Amino acid sequence: MPDHAMSTDPAVQAQLDRLSLLSPGADILGLDRIARLCARLGNPERRLPPVLHVAGTNGKGSTCAYLRAAIEAAGMSAHVFTSPHLVRFNERIRVAGNLIEDRALASLLGEVLDAGGDIGASFFEVTTAVALLAFSRTPADACIVEVGLGGRLDATNIIAAPAICGIAQLGLDHQSFLGDTIEAIAGEKAGIAKAGVPIVTLHYPATVANRVGEVIAAAGATWHVKGGSWDAAAYQGRLHYRDAQGKLDLPLPGLAGEHQAMNAALAVAMLRHQSAIDVPPAALRAAMGWADWPARLQHLRDGELVGMLPPGSDLWVDGGHNPSAGRVIGDFLRGAVAPDRPLHIVMGLLENKDAGGFLAAMGRLPARFHMVPVPGHAHHDPATLAEIARLAGFTAAPAATVEGALAMIAAEQSVTPPVVLVGGSLYLAGRVLDANGTVID
Repeated sequence: MPDHAMSTDPAVQAQLDRLSLLSPGADILGLDRIARLCARLGNPERRLPPVLHVAGTNGKGSTCAYLRAAIEAAGMSAHVFTSPHLVRFNERIRVAGNLIEDRALASLLGEVLDAGGDIGASFFEVTTAVALLAFSRTPADACIVEVGLGGRLDATNIIAAPAICGIAQLGLDHQSFLGDTIEAIAGEKAGIAKAGVPIVTLHYPATVANRVGEVIAAAGATWHVKGGSWDAAAYQGRLHYRDAQGKLDLPLPGLAGEHQAMNAALAVAMLRHQSAIDVPPAALRAAMGWADWPARLQHLRDGELVGMLPPGSDLWVDGGHNPSAGRVIGDFLRGAVAPDRPLHIVMGLLENKDAGGFLAAMGRLPARFHMVPVPGHAHHDPATLAEIARLAGFTAAPAATVEGALAMIAAEQSVTPPVVLVGGSLYLAGRVLDANGTVID
């Protein structure tokens, strides 16, 4: 089932069963089907509050979380569309600050599926249309939209006149759909640029920046690049930001990982380079601590799975699955784990992910790997993953389940409580959050 769309609500599940029969859509990217579907629905994409459109390989979801936190800290409301979900399909669609309710979701899914029966729209295209329809019918001050795959041909690019666009970190992922080089992928991501609309980006290597700049210039957008019209740096325990409006001294983000400083800075820059909504500096400061984005270096402090480990253990979960994410995870663990504490990584990867690249990007870690399947999805065989890890110099073994891996870790009865990270897939991360009893609201 695409993206493991399940619900405990019978009416929602009936519509998700219909949705699951559709193509995942990754092999047929394009705007024709979403355009025809939206036309039949009365073009909801034209009746939205100011849209903040965010693309990127890594960090775009976190950037959306900071945008939402800042807007809400300013006393305003925001619609938010993100993907994939972790536990409940409803997580994809936040209407005026709240996860979409089951009754509304079932009705909207039915309406969109009925309208597009002969169009051949994909799973993600239908989901995008549902979100746009929901957003068009409920007042809010802003609308935050995360790109699903790529940018230029992503269904969310049906939005023709956003208030501002942003591009987060860029790296190699989804090469079979976006291109084999980071420059090609960057060009696809930059395809969200629109004539006359400001677009804010991070700083990229020269060849990548050149391609991004070419696409932005061809679109006629106004480019605001880090290190140019704005800049930011984290030092002395603060996030220091500057642009033409002045300087900001902000707290460091509460989300774990040094990389979050630049995701937060991108959100600040996006809000400071648009004029549709007013977000004061005080709200930007508050957003650093308010932002919440599950399964991104998330520390689970209690729950069923946490309880399987010895007292004093730390259980983390992260959905990163490409080399760029591997570097972030490796850097975090090297900085966060004391040398005397055992480190275990429970990992599962979808079969279309670069296992060797992901592991190599983590760098040297004194970790023991426990390779597991990703339930409900085509994945790398755990025994094969373990062999790849051993060839990379790690200690690794397969396990049947996450719970089985945690039981093996607990049975070691080390003197010092271990640090455990479960990662490699957002789908696996969602499975862990669900099994742990962690609620996403």
